[in-house]
Amino acid sequence: MTAPNPNSPVFELRVAITTPDYERLVKFYCEGLGIEPAAVWNNGQGQALVLNLGKATLEIFDEAQAETIDQIEAERRLSGQVRFALQVPDVKAAMERLLSHGATLIHPPILTPWGDTNVRFQDPDGMQITLFQPANNEGDGN
Repeated sequence: MTAPNPNSPVFELRVAITTPDYERLVKFYCEGLGIEPAAVWNNGQGQALVLNLGKATLEIFDEAQAETIDQIEAERRLSGQVRFALQVPDVKAAMERLLSHGATLIHPPILTPWGDTNVRFQDPDGMQITLFQPANNEGDGN
């Protein structure tokens, strides 16, 4: 991982999810994505963990763009105010892992107009997740 740009006003984006079933969601994201926690807190006042998910960006859509993306990925407007989009090296393998760990498939993989392969899910708490594999790494496992 590269060091943050010291001239950037923001060094890292973290998204915090609160869930009524901590163990279920930890298993879903850790085993479903195949990653180990970077930090774990269990101090008697609750539990939390941090997962490093690579480079973070924040996308801000207006309603028309959200409608466009939902139509492409799910054939209808259905995502809420927040949706995760995770780039993975192999959409089909990641899809199978997440389905085996409690994901709900919203729409099977599609080829987007810009050439990426995308698939839409909900996690066990209902958070919408798009997995995407850019066209430039189709099937190469990188």
